[in-house]
Amino acid sequence: MKKRIALVGMPNTGKSTLFNRLTGAGARVGNWPGLTVELLSARLLLGDSMVELVDLPGLHNLHGFSEDERVARHFVESQPLNGILVVLNTTQLERQLALVLQLRTLGLPMLLALNMADEAHTRGIRVQTGQLAAQLGMPVLLISAKHGRGVPELKQALTEWLRRHPEPIQARAATLSEDDAIEHSLDELLAQNLHIPACLTPTRTDRIDRLLLHPWLGIPLFLLLMLLVFQAVYGIGAPLQDGLGWLLDEAKTRWLAPLVTALPAWAGSFLLEGLYDGIGTVMTFLPIIVVFFLAMAVVEDSGYLARAAFLMDALMARMGLDGRAFVMQLMGFGCNVPAMMGTRVMRSRSQRLVAMLMIPFSLCSARLQVFLFFTTAVFSPRAAPWVLFSLYVMSFLLAFFTAWLWRGKVRGQAEPLLMELPPYRLPTLAGLARQSFRESGHFLRQAGGFIVLGVALVWFLTHFPLDAQPASPATLAGRLAGWMEPVFTPLGIDQLLSIALLFGFVAKEVVIGSLAVIYGAGGDDLSGLLGQRLDWMQAYSFMLFTLVYTPCLSALATLRQEAGGSRYMFISVAWSLAVAWLLSFTFYQAARFLTA
Repeated sequence: MKKRIALVGMPNTGKSTLFNRLTGAGARVGNWPGLTVELLSARLLLGDSMVELVDLPGLHNLHGFSEDERVARHFVESQPLNGILVVLNTTQLERQLALVLQLRTLGLPMLLALNMADEAHTRGIRVQTGQLAAQLGMPVLLISAKHGRGVPELKQALTEWLRRHPEPIQARAATLSEDDAIEHSLDELLAQNLHIPACLTPTRTDRIDRLLLHPWLGIPLFLLLMLLVFQAVYGIGAPLQDGLGWLLDEAKTRWLAPLVTALPAWAGSFLLEGLYDGIGTVMTFLPIIVVFFLAMAVVEDSGYLARAAFLMDALMARMGLDGRAFVMQLMGFGCNVPAMMGTRVMRSRSQRLVAMLMIPFSLCSARLQVFLFFTTAVFSPRAAPWVLFSLYVMSFLLAFFTAWLWRGKVRGQAEPLLMELPPYRLPTLAGLARQSFRESGHFLRQAGGFIVLGVALVWFLTHFPLDAQPASPATLAGRLAGWMEPVFTPLGIDQLLSIALLFGFVAKEVVIGSLAVIYGAGGDDLSGLLGQRLDWMQAYSFMLFTLVYTPCLSALATLRQEAGGSRYMFISVAWSLAVAWLLSFTFYQAARFLTA
């Protein structure tokens, strides 16, 4: 039978960091029988055995009733396991050790990893691990997953532990009647094994939070920090983008162009102006995307992202919204799909529906690629970060407006946001690099197929019939653009740009690749061409429309699945299209009037 270990712990204990340390690359998302959510798992070699390590959602209580707690409990109780690897925060054992006692009632082999041991040592907290292990009846190790300290010893302990428990077993059901006994045992364990100084001195986190969580200064400082992030993204990523674009242009001119000269003209055009220019133009933005994810990893790993959610929750609560919705909104910056799936942590179905209507307005990584290209092509280096910052602010405003508007249509009671603020930490370079390249790799894997198919289809539409001038009114694309002209002309969006928007409905990653095919240019040539054809008002109107209009097909399919039907999927499409057109129309016409 397949060997399997469940990784269990409370939120903000470094469980995911340990998961990545133990497994490295190769993590996958999969479904398990009886579960309606997907869980992260990876294969791990322990001795001569290949083991599946499953990262369960963070839970505070085995007997809790949130969606995450139900998922974790159901998995542990229903799936045969060789054991449970429990991760706790060493600085918070007095609050977290009860979870271990609850899990112990399941009758499964367990190993306890006390993470963030370095922080506990700094604060004067001491744990008698040997005595605690004897009393709990399980191995106990002090580790620092962030720095990798104690992780090799943990893997060795897991290997020996697995040899003693080679066969997966089924957990026995835990009962609520055991809670009183657990509470009594917990008091004894803490008194005998944990030493905490009587008075903890104010930490660096406390001093920083006095400023960053200030009732009046907190939100302006958050916006200022995000602006600095965008400045850094452009300052570091733009030269890297230029370098990669030069390499791709050289490869096309020196090697690829001579190779296709013997092919028919249409075949050479398809390979160079279609596939190569389309895909190559998208690839030139990979350095900026890597830098962006690197910067966001710093914000998240430092502990500040949780505080941003805390700050914005107060604002959302005054509007009668569920604070968890903002956390999902932040997740949507990476991709709308997992953000929509993450709404399962919200207990109220009505609040879930409202959150899923606002998440598509998040400026996801696919839209980011489009905006990076247009801001670089049309705006000056000084103005570009401000333009991108304004689009992020607009995404928040539209999301809040949507939630405020629809809260009366989807009835339900908002819940307060309960979350634990981790201490500020300095992220490690290795951890930041892993997270940045992991997110970028995920982006390329998800987008790769769409990009290839999209640019191929765009080439066909802009070059068929073959005797017509590419992208001219005589082609299929030209006819489509002619039909859409009355809709997009008032927005300052010309016929060729409107074709790219059509393909963006499938996946926003296709927009830039399709533009390279439509204009027959890639990289710097395409950037220069757009800079000549568009003024700043047309470019910004196009970006506004791209920001708001209908989510990609993957996001719509997820919304349909999570909402349990097509109704809210169609509502999302209709609402986003209407808002996109009105917003772009208002901006473009007002800008033209004011600058006339």
